[in-house]
Amino acid sequence: MKVGIPSEIAAGEQRVGATPKTVIRLIKKQGFEVYIQSGAGIKANYADAEYSSSGATILESAQAVYDQADIILKVQAVSDHEIEMMHSGQVSLSYLAPGQNPELLQKLATKGVNAIAMDAIPRISRAQKMDVLSSMANIAGYRSVIESANHFGRFFNGQITAAGKVEPAKVLVIGAGVAGLAAIGTAKSLGAIVRAFDTRMEVEEQIQSMGAKFLTVNIIEDGSTSSGYSKVMSQAFIDAEMKLFSEQASEVDIVITTAQIPGRNAPKLWLEYHVAAMKSGSVIVDLAASSGGNCTETKDGETYTTENGVTIIGKLDQLPSQASQLYGNNLCHLLDDMGKSDDWKIDMDDDVIKRAMVTYNGDVNWPPEPLPVSPQKVKSTTSESNTNATKVDKSNSRSYSTVISLVFMGALLYFLGLYAPKEFMGHFTVFVLSVFIGWQVIWNVSHSLHTPLMAVTNAISGIIIIGGLLLTEHDLTSPMTIVALIAILVAMINIAGGFFVTNRMLKMFRKK
Repeated sequence: MKVGIPSEIAAGEQRVGATPKTVIRLIKKQGFEVYIQSGAGIKANYADAEYSSSGATILESAQAVYDQADIILKVQAVSDHEIEMMHSGQVSLSYLAPGQNPELLQKLATKGVNAIAMDAIPRISRAQKMDVLSSMANIAGYRSVIESANHFGRFFNGQITAAGKVEPAKVLVIGAGVAGLAAIGTAKSLGAIVRAFDTRMEVEEQIQSMGAKFLTVNIIEDGSTSSGYSKVMSQAFIDAEMKLFSEQASEVDIVITTAQIPGRNAPKLWLEYHVAAMKSGSVIVDLAASSGGNCTETKDGETYTTENGVTIIGKLDQLPSQASQLYGNNLCHLLDDMGKSDDWKIDMDDDVIKRAMVTYNGDVNWPPEPLPVSPQKVKSTTSESNTNATKVDKSNSRSYSTVISLVFMGALLYFLGLYAPKEFMGHFTVFVLSVFIGWQVIWNVSHSLHTPLMAVTNAISGIIIIGGLLLTEHDLTSPMTIVALIAILVAMINIAGGFFVTNRMLKMFRKK
């Protein structure tokens, strides 16, 4: 099988479908032959010489790449001109926005191209390594904070200096998906006060775990769906949401919007009157600019300043080198799942492939059947009652076993007391009770407490060693000395093992 990487011809696109590192993986691990158009990686800072040293064959024209390759790796969707260069049976992997480009899908199907839309990969656990939306959103979230800091006229973190006090910047992130969480983490690390809003209640803990404040409205309504994206909220919720944003508009310095829905225009969340309420010098970064924008004032591909001094950013630096590497990894993972070069195939029974393969054997395969991302929580009275009954049964059985153990020990001590000396009975009683109590204590300790428990057992072992030394006699053949030496040996092993395990645990938390 031959893989081809042509140059990107879309205006402003700097990424490339493969990097020298992913080329090495395609050739050595997956067994493909790789052909790349000369200059394809220049905008992403990858020279032809790097691709050649990685084992790729450099071809001078895009036509030569399309003629040679069985599989085409691209970033942006193919144009009409590129479709003309393709041949029937060829496989194409790229962004396609299938829900918004039905005419493009029909053209690909007519040409006989089997097209995989990388932006249609279902968001299930197994497909996370192929999810280009997440990998690119992570970069966009990070870059949104860096770009806003560049246009913002002050520090992000608060400072107290001899010249006076500097207030920290206040950042509002709307949408806590991959991009939103990346933006939260970056802004927080720069010292800003971060607030975040999302219609999905399930992300509240994620937002708070990253040090941001979760904003919500007084209407109980969850925007979560089985697909992993937010649903359209009720009008009452939207009205409350707009009121919340109006209150925040006059307070925050930077607003980062990230809400996008595949196959649809981005929802309008930050309206004209919100922009008008913001302070001069504030910044809005709209990560949904390419799909219509979350802000009504956004201009796709442009950065400009409004009359009241608010900078609105509708285009970000793609970080093409890093983005190309992550995107190339996503493509490699998908190709790897489809098989190596000698047994590579299109398996339309695979949940990922049959949903991402938008054209196949001359037919348009869109829209696909829905695939839930995660099971929704279903409250079941029966299951809860069964669980409670199981817990009661386990608790009762544990109590019964404890009672039986106590009765057995009591009977054993009674019969021994009839015949054994008084001194023996005193020591034996203490021994049996200590073993029983120690066993119960250690058995019921949580695994997370085993390391501190080792410190306690080491202390007890130290006491045992001292007791054994006191009972050791000069006559090494006496039973008392033998028992004492065995006790000393076992206690020493316990101490050495405890220190060894504790040391390994502590190394896990040391900075390298």
